[in-house]
Amino acid sequence: MKITQFIFQETYCHRKALYSRPKSLSMCAMQKGKKASLIIVFMIVFMDLVGFGMILPLSTYLAKDFNASPTEIGLLMTLFSLMQFIFSPFWGKLSDRIGRRPVLLMSLLCSGLSYIGYAYASELWMLFLWRGLAGLFSANISTAMAYIADITEEKDRSKSMGLIGAAFGLGFMMGPFIGGLLGSKGSLISSEPPFGQNFAALIAGCICILNFLFALKILKESKKDSKVRERKSRLLLLKQHFLRPDIGKLLLLTFLSVFSMAHMESTIFLYAIEKYDWSFEILNYGFAYIGFVIVFTQGFLIRKLLPKFGEKILLRMGILSASLGLFYIPFVEGLWGMAVSQTFFALGTGLINPSLTGSISILTSAEEQGEVMGVNQSMSALGRILGPALGGFIYGHFAQEAPYFLASLLMFLCIALIPKGLKNSALNN
Repeated sequence: MKITQFIFQETYCHRKALYSRPKSLSMCAMQKGKKASLIIVFMIVFMDLVGFGMILPLSTYLAKDFNASPTEIGLLMTLFSLMQFIFSPFWGKLSDRIGRRPVLLMSLLCSGLSYIGYAYASELWMLFLWRGLAGLFSANISTAMAYIADITEEKDRSKSMGLIGAAFGLGFMMGPFIGGLLGSKGSLISSEPPFGQNFAALIAGCICILNFLFALKILKESKKDSKVRERKSRLLLLKQHFLRPDIGKLLLLTFLSVFSMAHMESTIFLYAIEKYDWSFEILNYGFAYIGFVIVFTQGFLIRKLLPKFGEKILLRMGILSASLGLFYIPFVEGLWGMAVSQTFFALGTGLINPSLTGSISILTSAEEQGEVMGVNQSMSALGRILGPALGGFIYGHFAQEAPYFLASLLMFLCIALIPKGLKNSALNN
């Protein structure tokens, strides 16, 4: 059916070009160009997240090989988000000044080099160095969101933002499995870096370099306006946008929702091992299942729901679903119960992210898309900096179940931050 529809649209475009006004062909070409650009951005983010997903579980094992303490391992996991928090507004602002394409290209190249450096690390301080540089140059996501905002209309923006979430889910679903496979293959070659377990980092770096070459050849600039706005400091940008009534609420919503998610994510593996004695293989399958639900939600389901309900209602639905999933974790009795809990959590996460970023984009002018998306990405990074630290502290000093009750409560309170005056673009067009 979709193939037939595609053929009809192509035939219609060419017939209109031949028998109607000349601008018909240009309109069809523009539509095809936008779809092609969306696919290219999706592939860039997807491949980048595959590399990131390969590195994420690898970091703990490599740090243990260097006799890192649990505190040092936690700091290593935090460092990427900390650097992302500091530098995301800068990259977003830079993309507003010089264009999306050069910033995306720079980010892809430097990420690839940092992963390759990670693979060659032979001491703990090298892991910190390369992980910090990866966070510093992590401009991909906020710039990709600004790119999508450049080429889409308001009524389609939240649906298009869902592609970023789908790329996230696919990358996190495939990355760890590919990394585990490559780790075992690398050990067959040698036990010394960049082989052994480090081999996954080497391949992740090569993926990013290939991604860079792909984007260098195909990706076109999306930003047409060359107007340069006055540059402000990061703290001033945060203050400026937080003081805006609706944008400020949505930025705080981003922080609290990500904080709640990271609060849970930092302890759930430890909780599953200590309470249920589940194997690492089972936990990997669970991680892949969450990624699958997010992919399905953001890549398909939200595109069906947005025209019917709009951003505000989907935000509420997502927050309630994620809150329920978090609250249910302490009452889980086995594997199937955890699957139900994580289904609600992943479904809620899949609804929240594109609805939230789409809402922020709709309330932001074209000239400041990159800037505001950069600030929003900083708030997400801040949640991932503070969430794991507090979650681990509460888990170790109070009760195993306490982090999930607190995360559920904070997630639920996010409903109060949804602006009353937020327009549902899909419903009003």
